[in-house]
Amino acid sequence: MSKPTIVLVPGCWYPVATFDKLVSALTSRGYKAVVVSLPSSTSGSRDASFLDDITAVRRCIEAETTLGHDVVVAAHSYGGLPAHSGSKGLTLGSPEPCSQPGKVIGFVLMASGFTQTGMAFLDPTGGIPPPQWKANTDTGFAELVVDPVDMFFHDLPAEEGRMWADKLGKQSLKALAEGGEHAYGSWAEVPNYYIVTKQDHGLPPAMQKMIIGMAGDADVTVRELDTSHSPMLSMPAETADIIVQAATEFQAKKSN
Repeated sequence: MSKPTIVLVPGCWYPVATFDKLVSALTSRGYKAVVVSLPSSTSGSRDASFLDDITAVRRCIEAETTLGHDVVVAAHSYGGLPAHSGSKGLTLGSPEPCSQPGKVIGFVLMASGFTQTGMAFLDPTGGIPPPQWKANTDTGFAELVVDPVDMFFHDLPAEEGRMWADKLGKQSLKALAEGGEHAYGSWAEVPNYYIVTKQDHGLPPAMQKMIIGMAGDADVTVRELDTSHSPMLSMPAETADIIVQAATEFQAKKSN
């Protein structure tokens, strides 16, 4: 049985390069890994939408499934929303007919959430952003109001943490506040892994565990890493090991 492709979906502000270490670790374990470039955080455009992000994810998935390759989608933070929504109709358990020979066989969430069908990122809080950032309606971007090193990279060497903070992109506010009609919770159709980041200052572990509880009776396996919000940078080998374990289990469940 061939190994599934790992499609990696970044969170808000994060450039594709923050996944280089994880891609290398997965490749060394014999897996093909592809990182999605989300327009809302990499294009620099205030007009980049949630649907644009969904489309980018879907294109990466379909590039594999049309070739008959199964896919495991590993999403970080906000990336869970376009990951789940972009997998609509492509999962192994989808209620919709799927003509693709390959399927999305499972998700790995890293300090992320379980997308609610019909809800944009900010809908659950009534459009109010978390205290770490503000919605600048003049610029059209979500702007951090805390030290990004402390929020995202505090467990990295100081110089490396500052380097990544300087590389963070502009995050389109439109993608976070609008587009709920395109959101879809495909995570309920396949098994899931959730990586709790125990030192997370961006999404505290207590909140992550509350999010996991909201998944109800869904098939969710929980693993923990003693990292900041960026396990792909501070513990890439350990993160890769969990993704590989998840992919192996997802394949086994598909065969049963």
